[in-house]
Amino acid sequence: MTALAPALQAFFTDRLMAQRNTSPHTIAGYRDTYRLLLTFAAARTRKQPSALDISDLDAPLIGAFLNHLERERGNLARTRNWRLAAIHSLFGYAALRHPEHAAVIQRVLAIPPKRYQRTAVSWLTEPEADALLGAPDRNTWTGRRDHALLVLALQTGLRISELISLNCNDVHLDTGAHVHCTGKGRKERATPLTTLTVQVLRNWLAERAGAPHEPLFPTRTGARLSRDAIEHRLAQHIRVATTACPTLANKHVTMHTLRHTAAMRLLHAGIDIAVIALWLGHEHLATAEIYLHADMNQKEQAIALVTPLGTKPGRYKPPDPLLAFLDSL
Repeated sequence: MTALAPALQAFFTDRLMAQRNTSPHTIAGYRDTYRLLLTFAAARTRKQPSALDISDLDAPLIGAFLNHLERERGNLARTRNWRLAAIHSLFGYAALRHPEHAAVIQRVLAIPPKRYQRTAVSWLTEPEADALLGAPDRNTWTGRRDHALLVLALQTGLRISELISLNCNDVHLDTGAHVHCTGKGRKERATPLTTLTVQVLRNWLAERAGAPHEPLFPTRTGARLSRDAIEHRLAQHIRVATTACPTLANKHVTMHTLRHTAAMRLLHAGIDIAVIALWLGHEHLATAEIYLHADMNQKEQAIALVTPLGTKPGRYKPPDPLLAFLDSL
């Protein structure tokens, strides 16, 4: 047996689960990263995944895998860097157990994350959100499921991982209606539900008729929806919604866009940014400040409150020829 297989197994069972008590969300993300990497490496080396060794996953192959994520799978630099961090974590663990592969491991650990430009937050306007909610075909079971999922996502701003992990008993529709979820860092929170969301979820739960610990939004076979499945369904509904609201064609809409939309709705309603951070489950207040930067309405209101300076318009002209020469450089 090669060194890779036992190292990978021990990384999950000993390091992540036993030593670090890593959250299920992180374990699932690491699992998906290594599944993609092993599939890619098996195709490149023409070996079975179980026959791959650490030396097969050298720096050139890891670099080719990262390029594959961006070019062929359409991942952004942020996702690429997250996959690279998962790979670094495994190789850092393997370095202590397999010094005979130290040279290969060190070259992989030396691969730097990719720098990227932080773009402005994108969110849906009210007409765009309404068009999206009207896109699922509610004459079908999957359409009614998708409609309920989108309504909940737009109102609560839950992460896609939180939506996937929701069970039927996490939704409470009596007095003080709310949805209970466990977010990043195993932090639990309860998010209130509006009257419209309560009605949609009540109808869906009656049709879903699932056991308390079964997924709230399942596949037709009863399993949990995957990230790719949800994003694929969203892309389909966006294409339909674009016919009713053409401005959607100019936006790259993902499930995280719906989370941004929920935050911007709260901000435009006058909710304090600290409350928005708690609503979204942010650990640090600064994380939610991106919505302040993206909100042009508040910036325009700030400009309106500022008294214009009493200066004359015009361009500075140096009084001396030498200063004018230096200014022209």
